[in-house]
Amino acid sequence: MPPIISRQQGFTLIELMVAIAIGLLMLAGLSSLFLGNNQAQMDIERANRQVENGRYAMQLMTGDVRNAGFYAEFDPAILPAPAAPPNPCSTVIADIGSAIALPVQGYDDSNPIGCLSDVKANTDIVVVRHTHTCVVGAADCDPATEGGPFFQASLCNNTYELGSADLSRHYQVSAAATGFTLHRRDCDLTEGSGTPADLRRLVTHIYFIANNSLAGDGVPTLKRAEVVSKNGQVSVVIVPLAEGIENMQAEYGIDISNDGVADLYATDAATANGCGDNTCAVTNWSNVVALKLHLLSRTLSPSMTHVDTKSYVLGMGADGKPNVIPAAKDKYKRHVFTSLIGLPNVAGRKT
Repeated sequence: MPPIISRQQGFTLIELMVAIAIGLLMLAGLSSLFLGNNQAQMDIERANRQVENGRYAMQLMTGDVRNAGFYAEFDPAILPAPAAPPNPCSTVIADIGSAIALPVQGYDDSNPIGCLSDVKANTDIVVVRHTHTCVVGAADCDPATEGGPFFQASLCNNTYELGSADLSRHYQVSAAATGFTLHRRDCDLTEGSGTPADLRRLVTHIYFIANNSLAGDGVPTLKRAEVVSKNGQVSVVIVPLAEGIENMQAEYGIDISNDGVADLYATDAATANGCGDNTCAVTNWSNVVALKLHLLSRTLSPSMTHVDTKSYVLGMGADGKPNVIPAAKDKYKRHVFTSLIGLPNVAGRKT
């Protein structure tokens, strides 16, 4: 019998359209899942960077504040009080040297000093003063050619240095690493005897919140103005530290009873405890033994699925009530970092 020839048949148009529709539904589901996972991953990366920046900013400032008032073996309590709280932006060496009597200084929600620009409104400014813990010329310290200012404290107890009524024989500050004349303990009764005393860099750091990291980028940033000298010339250099730090508030613990323990906290030591003149303001600043630091960090880019409706409390305000930062109602996520920082160099001298 002749072989039976079977005809091959393909999909009908209806079957093809149903298969395409099912494929499109599956593709849409997979695309939605991929986009959701991608968005979640981006949110996690934003949050991680936000937390890292906030922790870094807090760690950096905490370490610096703890060193406030460190001047090697020199005790600034013997210095005459300045006539008024000094301007931390001053580039005059005499001003820089006399300002060490105030290891910490601050400005509450204002910027009355001239060397800062682009300061975010309603944020605090914190000033920290101390010397480096390393000695200029040591293996773990930058050489003198990297610049100053420089500080030298005498350890020589003869009548020409620590035994002298002239305070310039007790400590010296200079823009250059030359001209220092103070000595260590191995001096004798003659003038100029002994090994030269250690030379250290004198630090004046001014912390503030800027509106931008780079000009016009809209990223709030913790920055620091540093008073530096190079080739004998003193200037102020601004250094960005941590992006996304949106607000900074500080409360200063003031030791009224002179026992090394904070008796009250205030947002501005210059007006705390009923102060109404410069003499009282300087006394309060010189007696700051602790600092409550509050930082508000935010993500660097917005999250499309998030709206920030929360308000944040950054310590206490000048009126003694909680300092509430209202909800921004934008798409940035935020986090508050708070730390109580002791000033062991100031409090230790009192105890």
